[in-house]
Amino acid sequence: MKEFDEKEAVKAMRQALPPEASSRCNDDELLNIIDIIWDWYEDQGLLDIDAEADDDDVNVDALVAHVRKMIAKDKLSPIHPDEIEPIVAAELQYEQSLI
Repeated sequence: MKEFDEKEAVKAMRQALPPEASSRCNDDELLNIIDIIWDWYEDQGLLDIDAEADDDDVNVDALVAHVRKMIAKDKLSPIHPDEIEPIVAAELQYEQSLI
C-alpha cells in the first residue's frame, strides 16, 4: 500500500472540479476537506487498527452530507455545496488508488 500524499489528493480533487471552481479554491481549502473526511472516519471508528475498513464500510452519502454541513459553517469558504460531492468522490478514488 502506498503512502497517502496530501499534494496528490489535492491534485485529484482539483481535477474533479471545473477550471473556474478549481481556481477559486486554494490548497488549504481542499486540505480542510481532507481533514473533515478523516475526522469523520475517526468519528465512525474507521481508523481503528482492527477495523479493516473497505469501501463498503464508508457511507458515502453520510460522508458527503457531513462535509457539506461542515463547509456550510465556514461562511468564507469559496466551495459551493454542489461541488462537495465530486470533491469527496475524487478524494475517495485517490485513497482507493493507494491500495
